[in-house]
Amino acid sequence: MLAHGRYWSSVAPLVRRLLRRWEVRAAEIPDPRLRDIAREKLRNERFNVEVAAMIATIAPTRHRERTVEAIVTLQIMYDYLDALTEQPTVDPIRDGLQHSKAFIDAVTTSGQPAGDYYALDSGSGDAGYLTDLTIAVRDALADLPAADTIAEIIPMSAARCAEAQVRIHAAPHAGIGQLERWAKHEARDTELRWREWLFGAMGSVVAAHALIALAADERATHQQASELDSIYLSLCVLTTVLDHLVDHERDALTGEQSYLHLYESREDLAQQIAVVSRHVIERTQIIPNGPHHMMILSGVVAYYTSQPSAMDEFARPVTEHVRDQLRPLITPTLATMHLWRLAKRLHRPQRATRSSTKCQRRAGAGGR
Repeated sequence: MLAHGRYWSSVAPLVRRLLRRWEVRAAEIPDPRLRDIAREKLRNERFNVEVAAMIATIAPTRHRERTVEAIVTLQIMYDYLDALTEQPTVDPIRDGLQHSKAFIDAVTTSGQPAGDYYALDSGSGDAGYLTDLTIAVRDALADLPAADTIAEIIPMSAARCAEAQVRIHAAPHAGIGQLERWAKHEARDTELRWREWLFGAMGSVVAAHALIALAADERATHQQASELDSIYLSLCVLTTVLDHLVDHERDALTGEQSYLHLYESREDLAQQIAVVSRHVIERTQIIPNGPHHMMILSGVVAYYTSQPSAMDEFARPVTEHVRDQLRPLITPTLATMHLWRLAKRLHRPQRATRSSTKCQRRAGAGGR
């Protein structure tokens, strides 16, 4: 409850202000394609930004504003790059990695940002939008008391996240083989199998957010930063798998790639996720601010597993197990999420009626 109070009193107003600021900046992008991408992401991914900012509630009051700014701006950048790396190109890995230099530069406080993020594009670029995002994250991060403590760890989190994003989007063009080879190589010295490492890397923007929040604590140590990054790599396995599970029917209908097929069977998936979830919970209990990180995990799991598709025949073995691991902590959050989804469903017909009326008005006005 304390974290929720902090969020609504000192974090949410900052999030709204920052979103407005970047909406204004995105509108200034001269290239219509890039402008539309930036504005659409800011409009449609607000929930991602708001959830990411929850992590900032762990920051001391005097450093919370700069923590929020770094986290929110990095999430805005991540969402923009996510859409950018989906755009068709002759060499999606090469071009995607060029764009994603911005993501790594943003959390690298030494040296100057590269700034040539569109060097391989034939277009005119975004008139400094990515560069401005990069500088805003760097400036906010540099003001945090333990920025130097995480300086070696957070660029690695950002790099694995950025490259996973690029390679996932490139898979339809460049094949799954490049993805598997890369993940196997990167997972060699970790506790995760390559499939779990890949899912963890895909969601590692959350690990970067957690490290930014840690940088607000002047008592933070390099060992704590390394441990936190490792825990969040595993935590992101859960969130990424749940995201794919609840969307599996929609993905099948739309033809969008789901990477759950990398597992030999649903039973293999359930077994490995069970191992990861136990590992995350055990480790979270022994780190500083462990209850806060458990609250974040519970909130994200409740968000995904409260969706109707999370309890269908395909997803149930995994989602029920993850829920069971988090009980009783997850129970009130899960109830809240169910009520929120019910309210949205009840409200939807009203929106549809208003939308229909609006269409009728447009038709009556000659379709303008």
